[in-house]
Amino acid sequence: MNEATLVIIKPDGLKKSLTGNILTRLSETKLKIIGSKIVKVGEELAHKHYHHLKNQAFYPELIKYITGRLHGDNRVMVLVYWGTGAISKVRMIAGATNPEEADPVSIRGAYGRILTTGLYENVVHASSDVEEASREIRLWFEPEEIVYELYPTKEVKAEQKTKRVWE
Repeated sequence: MNEATLVIIKPDGLKKSLTGNILTRLSETKLKIIGSKIVKVGEELAHKHYHHLKNQAFYPELIKYITGRLHGDNRVMVLVYWGTGAISKVRMIAGATNPEEADPVSIRGAYGRILTTGLYENVVHASSDVEEASREIRLWFEPEEIVYELYPTKEVKAEQKTKRVWE
């Protein structure tokens, strides 16, 4: 069955110039990229993305990690992959969340590490299931930023909206 999944190449992946290596590994899935962008992650987005972990002791460090404060580089690459078994295929190549438990040939096994604080610096995020993928994709992307219509949309009239444009 075709499904969509969200992948985030985290700040450490971009700072270490691992983007090409990670995309090459993900291409092994034969899935289609139907959305991609570079995002500067703010506090609000970070908290919304990781809301389910807010009661964990490592949560403050996790927010510092995804917002780039641990690496001095606040950029992530966000992608939507689509195709048969997308979630399981991406998670297999990404590897276990804990880099020490991840298969050494997986992305996290090859490039991840555990900080002295105990935080997993695991280079990529991959949606865990269909419901989480839907929530995450809707959080990170607007409908017009994805080339397929994944979820129902509606038209809303936005009055007095200011938009930045190129000069």
